[in-house]
Amino acid sequence: FFFFQLYGYCYQDSNDIPDTLTTITELGSPLEMIQLLQTSWEDRFRICLSLVRLLHYLAHSPLGSVTLLDFRPRQFVIVDGELKVTDLDDASIEESSCISNSDCFMEFPARNFTLPCSVEGRCQSMNEKRNLYNAYRFFFTYLLPHSAPSSLRPLLDKIVNATGNCNKCDGTDFLFKCDCHLTPSPSVNSEFTQKCVKSANTSKLDKYRRVPEAFIPEENYRCWPSYHHKGCLLSVFDINEAIEICDSYSQCKAFVLTKQMTWTGRQLVFFKMASNHIMPDPDKITYVKVTD
Repeated sequence: FFFFQLYGYCYQDSNDIPDTLTTITELGSPLEMIQLLQTSWEDRFRICLSLVRLLHYLAHSPLGSVTLLDFRPRQFVIVDGELKVTDLDDASIEESSCISNSDCFMEFPARNFTLPCSVEGRCQSMNEKRNLYNAYRFFFTYLLPHSAPSSLRPLLDKIVNATGNCNKCDGTDFLFKCDCHLTPSPSVNSEFTQKCVKSANTSKLDKYRRVPEAFIPEENYRCWPSYHHKGCLLSVFDINEAIEICDSYSQCKAFVLTKQMTWTGRQLVFFKMASNHIMPDPDKITYVKVTD
């Protein structure tokens, strides 16, 4: 479901409380962009993915193409990590009428677009393009590229650039038909990560000594963004990405693979500043950087 769910309502009309309507809805959290930017990339990607699904539904709804005229973060809430619309007062299914292309002018603070006028006298895909550009300027441009895995950045840049240039993409269909398919799927890992992430051809694994069934309980340092507030706990696609991350931090001297996975299927890894105290742990594998 893309919209805030109404579970029930009660109308009350009495001398004490006249004309009162009480509603019961699902519980959601207000969308705060600053807080979202402090969360992990996977969590932000999940929100963008739910927004992509919403855009696709609005473009192909049973009522036709629907536009949200007030398409801003304050109109959305987050429920169980998914983005949902709370206010439909400004929804419209009317495509603007036109005589010529100049009548199909969309004006935004940063740029403007002129769309084709169809033979039926309607601006082609104006509702869809308006939703798409608003999603770009309020959501995608902030949430998608920021601290994304390096191997995904070229694709994410392509998505962001295309959604920000509505005359050069096929609306929401682009998001489904680009190099990766951002389609609703029970396995985001198979639909997104495995199809899009290309690991490095050459591994730097020889720079690290593998210690199976081992963990480093201390030697933490802080990094951002991290799943652990007192240490550096990040997600990786494979061992090559873990090595790339460790090599990018001057204080990183070891990392520990866990069996924990994010919702996208990426593996959680602890990055450590030393390996002086290694403890047995059957559920983890430690990699220690070999000194020159």
